[in-house]
Amino acid sequence: MAVSTFRSGRLPLFHHPQLPNKAAASACTRRSVVGLKKLNGRSNSKALFLFAQYSQPSQPQTQQQQQDRLSSRFQSSIENLPKLVEDIVQTSISTGPRGALRLAQGIQAFVGVGGEWLADVSRSTNASTGIPSQLQLGLLSPLYLRKLFERMGATYIKLGQFIASAPTLFPPAYVEEFQKCFDRAPSVPFEDIQTILRQELGRPIDSVYEYIDPTPIASASIAQVHGARLKGSQDDVVIKVLKPGIEDILVADLNFVYIVARILEFLNPDFTRASLVGIVKDIRESMLEEVDFNKEATNIESFRRYLEAMGLTRQATAPRVYNHCSTRRVLTMERLYGVPLTDLDTISSLVSSPENSLITALNVWFGSLLACETFHADVHAGNLWLLRDGRIGFLDFGIVGRISPKTWAAMEVFLASIATEEYESMASALIEMGATNKDIDAKAFARDLEKIFSSIQELDTEVVVATARGTNTNATAVSANIIVDERQMNALFLDVVRVSESYGLRFPREFALLMKQLLYFDRYTRLLAPNLNMLQDQRISIVSNRRSNYRDNFR
Repeated sequence: MAVSTFRSGRLPLFHHPQLPNKAAASACTRRSVVGLKKLNGRSNSKALFLFAQYSQPSQPQTQQQQQDRLSSRFQSSIENLPKLVEDIVQTSISTGPRGALRLAQGIQAFVGVGGEWLADVSRSTNASTGIPSQLQLGLLSPLYLRKLFERMGATYIKLGQFIASAPTLFPPAYVEEFQKCFDRAPSVPFEDIQTILRQELGRPIDSVYEYIDPTPIASASIAQVHGARLKGSQDDVVIKVLKPGIEDILVADLNFVYIVARILEFLNPDFTRASLVGIVKDIRESMLEEVDFNKEATNIESFRRYLEAMGLTRQATAPRVYNHCSTRRVLTMERLYGVPLTDLDTISSLVSSPENSLITALNVWFGSLLACETFHADVHAGNLWLLRDGRIGFLDFGIVGRISPKTWAAMEVFLASIATEEYESMASALIEMGATNKDIDAKAFARDLEKIFSSIQELDTEVVVATARGTNTNATAVSANIIVDERQMNALFLDVVRVSESYGLRFPREFALLMKQLLYFDRYTRLLAPNLNMLQDQRISIVSNRRSNYRDNFR
């Protein structure tokens, strides 16, 4: 295999050659994200973290003010105590015997990983080098904590994936170690899958399917996918099956996390201001939706209706759902054949213009934001394909978002202001999106945003192209990927949230979901259409008045 790289200094989403760089003159005086390169081409000599205090410093409190604050906090805690007890009791009742079972499994996992740690410590004490720092941290070290999460199962694997995706919130060693939580999950024996199919379908498997491949196509933390062929129609399908016991585990684990969050908010009201319980509720709702395949089927059918209503079925598709053999725990779908948007070699053989295919994907996705009841909120390469017939295929609707017209209107202004570097417009859009009961100094907010976004022009990226020649043929396969320092991008957008919160703003969950999808599309742009600016190209439609027409037609 041969690997080559070529480097480009800016992300196309934010690269605007037609605009003067207003930040260049004072770039050396501004704060930068970790590892960003200066515009003159020289690297920063020191790593800087954007944990700046953007809001005005508060005046020191007098002793009387501190006592009054503590007294008020104590009184508030007493008033909230009955509600806390009621929540704990109700949550414990809803968890039922599952809670005791998960507690026993947790103890078993802790003992198992603890035994591994003790064995490793024993071996190290016999060595001349002494005990490594990794072992000195015990089960809190990245390695053993990751192993503990994996033994605890689906809920904690997903929490591990969250750690791996948030490098600004967790130390680098943990982020790197928890990347392994994205690896292929162990598959469930085919016999267990057959048992679930018989239970869910309520009839013999061979009366529904002509054939099921016992080797799974994919195995994730909560579900497993098998290829199959329907009886009668002979349609090729895929069967997504919920792994046994997953729903009970998720309910017990998430209820436990909710109780912990409630107790933390009770003990420390600062967590209330950070909406800790609200965040946990969102996570719980989102994860429980993922294990209800009836909801995923509804999401898919809604998207397919949107495509039909807008006459887009020749440009894009989503798999057809076979309702007669789908249930809450089993989802049977049309099998689509294609490749991810990162497979350069195959894409070039399927279509003459990869750029046009990317534009189609962007227009279809942008159009769905308000025209569809939900939008696809996980468009990574595994879920966004170029199909053999040249259409764009949207797969896996387990994670979706919902956005109001008001939020999207503000989001459009926000995106346009990034393209034009109009920071006062950006500040106004964020104020419109964020919930607050405070009067905000928009001009000061705009200046703080400019300090952050001046660094975005300096992001350094790299495209890696790998070629490999087949063992039995002379054909050469080409694949590519985009290397962007995820810490840079995450730090940048997290800092937008930080500075906004310093002004009292709180954003809806959809803001983060939308920004994540835009970063995915930005990577595809780097690969398939490096000269494309998706915020300013006239071929890409992100206009609100078209959205209202979409919604009217869709109804």
